[in-house]
Parts: sequence; structure tokens; C-alpha cells
Amino acid sequence: MKNVELSIPDMQSAHCQSRVNNAINAIAGVKIERLEAGKLAVSVESDEIKEEMVAVIEKAGYKVEGNDNGKTSTCSTGCCD
Repeated sequence: MKNVELSIPDMQSAHCQSRVNNAINAIAGVKIERLEAGKLAVSVESDEIKEEMVAVIEKAGYKVEGNDNGKTSTCSTGCCD
């Protein structure tokens, strides 16, 4: 397993953290080590799983720092603006 730390600046509230947690829990080969405001630490089995995880987080509406594709938070509650 490879340790990966990601910066997710828009993931500040418990609601946002829950959305990211639920999104990545569906991916086999990912173990969440730490999830806190703006940061995620996980263990992944491969680089392909890391890429899938980043894509899932971005699909949930959060920008992953270092993986800039122009997306911004689309949190429907407005908690992450």
C-alpha cells in the first residue's frame, strides 16, 4: 500500500467531509487513514486507484489541489464556498 495525502481546499465542513468519505469508500483498494478539513490521507494499492480516487472526489464537486482541472466546489448547501 502506498500512502497518499491530498489537499481538498473546499472540503471544510462535516457535510463536505462526509460527501468525500462516501465517494471514496466505494473504491476498492483505498483505506482512509485521516479525513479532516481540507486534507485527506489514504493508503492506496496502486497509482491507478489514486487516479480513480481523485476523479471520484472531483466528480463529487471538489477540487483536488495539484490536479487542477478548473473545477470549483458545487456543494448544494453552500457550506464550501
